[in-house]
Amino acid sequence: MARQRNNSNAAGSSNKSNKSSNHSTPTENSGSSHSTKLSNSGSRASTTGSSTTSQIGNEKQKSRNHKKKATFNLSSKLILDKWKTLIGCVCLAVASYFGYLGYLETRVNTPFDNQKMVTRAGLDNPELYWGSYRPLNYFGLKTRDPHALVTGLMWYAPSNLGHGGKGIRHWCDMADNLDKYGWTHHDGRNFGMQEIHDLPFEIKTSFIKYTAGKQFGGDWTARISVKNTSKAWDRSISLIWYVALDERTNGRINYISDDKSPESGVYGETLGTGEFQLRFHPIKGKILHKSYLSTVAPSLSKLKETVFTHFRVFTDKKGQRYVGLPGEMISHNGNIALDPNFIAIQITAEVNFTLDISYQSISGFSINKLVPKPLTGRDFTNSLQDHVLAFDKRFEDTFNLKVRGFSVDEINFAKYAVSNMLGGIGYFYGASKVKSVYTSKAVPYWKSALYTAVPSRSFFPRGFLWDEGFHGLLLSSWDIDIELDIMSHWFDLLNIEGWIPREQILGVEAMAKVPEEFVIQHNLNANPPTFFLVLKKLLKHHKAELGENRRLDVLERLYPRLQAWFSWYNITQKGDEPGAYQWRGRDPNTESELNPKTLTSGLDDFPRASHPTNRERHVDIRCWIAFASGVMAELSTLLGKDDIKYYETASFLQNNKLLNNQHLSPYTGNYADWGLHTDSVVLKRPQLTQKNLQRVQQQHQPLEMVRIILKQPDYRYVDSNFGYVNIFPFLLEILDHDSIYLEKLMRNIRDSEMLWTKYGLRSLSKTSPLYQKRNTEHDPPYWRGAIWVNINYLALRALRHYGTIEGPYAAYAREIYTELRENLIENIFKEYRRTGYLWEQYDDITGQGKGCYPFTGWSSLIVLIMSEKY
Repeated sequence: MARQRNNSNAAGSSNKSNKSSNHSTPTENSGSSHSTKLSNSGSRASTTGSSTTSQIGNEKQKSRNHKKKATFNLSSKLILDKWKTLIGCVCLAVASYFGYLGYLETRVNTPFDNQKMVTRAGLDNPELYWGSYRPLNYFGLKTRDPHALVTGLMWYAPSNLGHGGKGIRHWCDMADNLDKYGWTHHDGRNFGMQEIHDLPFEIKTSFIKYTAGKQFGGDWTARISVKNTSKAWDRSISLIWYVALDERTNGRINYISDDKSPESGVYGETLGTGEFQLRFHPIKGKILHKSYLSTVAPSLSKLKETVFTHFRVFTDKKGQRYVGLPGEMISHNGNIALDPNFIAIQITAEVNFTLDISYQSISGFSINKLVPKPLTGRDFTNSLQDHVLAFDKRFEDTFNLKVRGFSVDEINFAKYAVSNMLGGIGYFYGASKVKSVYTSKAVPYWKSALYTAVPSRSFFPRGFLWDEGFHGLLLSSWDIDIELDIMSHWFDLLNIEGWIPREQILGVEAMAKVPEEFVIQHNLNANPPTFFLVLKKLLKHHKAELGENRRLDVLERLYPRLQAWFSWYNITQKGDEPGAYQWRGRDPNTESELNPKTLTSGLDDFPRASHPTNRERHVDIRCWIAFASGVMAELSTLLGKDDIKYYETASFLQNNKLLNNQHLSPYTGNYADWGLHTDSVVLKRPQLTQKNLQRVQQQHQPLEMVRIILKQPDYRYVDSNFGYVNIFPFLLEILDHDSIYLEKLMRNIRDSEMLWTKYGLRSLSKTSPLYQKRNTEHDPPYWRGAIWVNINYLALRALRHYGTIEGPYAAYAREIYTELRENLIENIFKEYRRTGYLWEQYDDITGQGKGCYPFTGWSSLIVLIMSEKY
C-alpha cells in the first residue's frame, strides 16, 4: 500500500504540471488566431509578443522548479518507503522466527495427525471394562476409565502394626519381604486367582466378572481367604477393603450399614459405573471387630497414609483394646460438609477366615424388579473351579507343555508366569512430562490412557516401551486381541514427529514410585523398537488369525503410525554415514560415570565408547533398524501398500559387506561399536584440599568418586568388551547363514570365558575390562555380566533359525540351542522353587535371582522357551 500511495502522489504532481502547460497553450493559440490584428498594431504587437514570451518563459521555469521539487519529494518518500518496507520485513522475519520456534516447541506434545488407534474405549468394550488393572496393588479392581472408581485391599496383623503404618500391606513393595505372591491363574479377561504368603498368613485372593445382561461392565465378586500356617503365631488379621474416587471422578460414594446384618457396604454412583452397591459377605470364620472410615483422602497415592492417620484405639464389650477406624470423618467448609471420596471398611477376624465382596451394578433396573446378584459363597466356589478347569485346558492347548513331558510343578510354574503377565496388565491415565531442544523446560504431553503390561509390580509398575515388545511375544500367543489392544494404546502415544516416550508415568500412583531423574522424557531419546518383534511373530505364526474379527483393520490403522515411527528412528538416530546409527541421549559431560550410560538402548550401563560424540556408531541399533525395515516390507505386502522402499532399505542394511565395513573389528574379528574410546578409565576419590574441605564437612560424607582418564581416547572399535551388543547381528538374524563370522560369533557364545554359563548367556564376557565393574560408586553393575532372559530368548530364537537352514553351521547352532534352552529352563525353575519368584536377572556365577522381584515381565518369556514358540 505504501508503494501505491506514493504512485498516487506522483500522479498528482504530474497533473499540476500539465495544468500549467495547458494554461499557456490557449494563450499561444489565441495570439495565432488574431495574427492579423496583432500585426496591424506594430510595436504594440511586439511588446505584447515579448510580454507573452516572457510570461511563457516564467511559466516554464515555474514548471521546471515544481518538477524539481516534486522529484525531490518523490525521492524522499521512496527512501522513507524503503526503510518502512525493510523494517516491516525485519518485523515479519522476527515474528516468523518466533512463530516457528513456537511451532517447534509444540511439536513435542502434538499428537500424530491421523485416525486414532483405540476405537473401542471404556464401555464400548464391556468385557474388558472391569479388571485387575492396578498392578501396583497386591489386590485391587478398577475400570478402564480415565477417572475410574477404584477398589482395593490392605491388611495387617494387629500385633505387627508399627510406627508410620509399618506392617500395613497395600502397594507391592520389596521392603515388605513377603515370602511369595503372584497370580496362579489369570485369563486376562474374566477371572484370576492369587496366592500371597505373608507369614504366618497364607492369603488367597480371587475374582470373577459377570458381564452378561448388565450395563457398565456388569458385576463381579472378589474373595479373600486367610489361613494361618503356624499355630505359634498371631491368629487374627485385619482386612481393609476400600472404595475410592479419583481426584476428577464425577460421582459420589456413601457407607451403608444395617446393624442386624453383617452385610455392610458402599453405595455409589459415577459416570463410569452408574449406580452400584458393594456388599461384604463373611463366608467362614469369626469376626472380632468391624469399623469403617468415610473421609476425604488427599490423593490416590495417599490412601494407606489416610487410613493410618485415622486409626483409633477402642475397647470392646469384653474390655479388650483393638485398633479400628472412627467412622465418618468429614471436614466442613463453613456449614457445608464435603462429600467423601474414600471409604474403607475394616474387618478384624480370627483365621481361618473367608470374605466375599460383591459388586452389583443396579443401573437400568426398576425399583420393583429383582436385580440378579453376583455369585457368593458355594456358588462362587463352583464357578471359580469351572474357570480354573477352562484355563488349564486352554493353557495346554496353547503351550503343549504336558505333551512335551514337563512335570506338574514345571507346568504350574509356567502357568504362574503367564498369569502374572496377564495379571500385571494395568490401565493408566495421565500425561507424561516431556522436553525437546526447543523447550526451555519440561512440558506436559497430552493426557491419554495406556493399557499395558508392567515389568515388575513392585519396582516398575508402569509402562516401558522396549519391555512391552517382549511382553507382546507372550501375550500374542495367549490372546491376540489383548495384544493388539495394547499396541493400539501405545501407538496412540505417538506424536507428530513419530516419537513415543520410552517410559510412561501416568497418574498419581505411577508417579509416586518414580525417582525424579527419570520422570522427564526427551524427544530425541529412543528405545529399541521391539514391537516389530511382535509384528514379525504375528506375520509368521498368526497370519490366518489376523484375517479374522477385523484384526486387519487394526493393522491398517497402525500402518501410517509405524511408518512415522520407523521414519523417526531414521531421522533422529542416524549416524554420520549411510547405514550408520547411534543411540542419542548419552551424557558427554558426566564426571561420575566410569562409562556414560546409554539408557536409550535398553542396555543401560553396557560399555560403549568412553567419550560420547556425534560420530560414534552403535551396532545394536543398526540391527534393530535393519530388522524393522524387513518387517515393514512384509507388512506393506500384506496390506497391499508400496513395499519397494522398505525392501530396498532392508536389503541395504542387511548387506553383510556393508555391516562388516562399519562394525567388524579387524583386530578381533568381532562386531563392535565404533567411537572415541579408551579403556584406561578409573573411578577415584578426589584428594582432600582446603578448597573442598568445607563441602565435605557440610555434607558429612566423603567426596563422590569421579572418573579419571589415564590415557587419552582415540577413534576406534570398542572391541575390548564383548557381550550382548556385539552379538546383535546374530540375535536379529542379520548375518548370512554361511558367514564365517557367524561361526566365530557362535563359538564366542559357547566359550565359558566369554558368554557361556550353565545358567544362560551372561551379558558381558569375563575378559572385558568392565566386567562386573560399578559404573559409579552408587551404581552396581547391571548389564555387565548378569544373565537376562529377554536376550537369551532372542539367542534361542536365532539359533533355532540358523539351525533350520541347511549350511555349514546348522548342526552347531542346533547343538548350542539344545544345551542353552535346557540350562535356562532348569535354572529359572530352580530359582522359582527356591524363592517363589521370577527375577529381573540371574547371577552368572551362581545362577541365583538378582535385581527386583517379582519380575514377571520379559522373564516370563521362559514359557515360550519351554514351548519353543519363537
